[in-house]
Amino acid sequence: MAALRSLAFNILFFLWTAAVVVIGMPALIFGPPGVYFMGRLWSRGTFWLLKHLIGLTHRLLGRERLPGEPVIAAVKHQSSWDTMICTLLFKEPAFVLKRELTWIPFFGWFLLRGGMIPVDRAAGGAALRRLLRRAKQAAADGRSVVIYPEGTRTAPGTSRPYQPGVAALYEHLSLPVVPVALNSGLFWGRRSFLKLPGTITLEILEPIAPGLGRRPFIEELERRLEGASLRLAAAAPEPPHPSERG
Repeated sequence: MAALRSLAFNILFFLWTAAVVVIGMPALIFGPPGVYFMGRLWSRGTFWLLKHLIGLTHRLLGRERLPGEPVIAAVKHQSSWDTMICTLLFKEPAFVLKRELTWIPFFGWFLLRGGMIPVDRAAGGAALRRLLRRAKQAAADGRSVVIYPEGTRTAPGTSRPYQPGVAALYEHLSLPVVPVALNSGLFWGRRSFLKLPGTITLEILEPIAPGLGRRPFIEELERRLEGASLRLAAAAPEPPHPSERG
């Protein structure tokens, strides 16, 4: 049953995504507001499919800790789910993402018109300068910047070295950094066909105020974000093995 439910979800998810992209083409005219209207619709529709086909829901902790926007949101990245929830947590956030995503036909148009911040990882210092320039413009427009400090998805209980982008944003934007911990990878793993029932927990942690040096900032961010993500993973009920699902 787990495989059948996941198959049904994956088919409907890709059909839903394609439908939103096609129907949403006129929204590109309106820039970020139009793109995020469609993005929120896509996210809510996907969460509906997860709930009714998989039995996967979510809960949000610590929303009261969010200061007024804009902020830099440093999000633990374990699943595609993480991107969807951020479209609902923040108002028209500018995501820092790898440039290759903008090359995807049609979908890439939404990323570019939505004012996302593509990064060419091979460009070194030039890429960092472009990141800062575009992030400053987003902040000036009142938009939060969402960045995944490790630069890629990681499995629950694991971590990678934090990339320099998050520290550069912290130093140059003078905005609070809001760490966002989660355990989504327990239920929707990276490149995983199976989606498992349960409840994803996302927790917004205490913001880190501007003013720390680069190394103390990274150490504090990593301490908070990794510690909370490990805690959420350990506290979650273990998803049932696919063979045990009815």
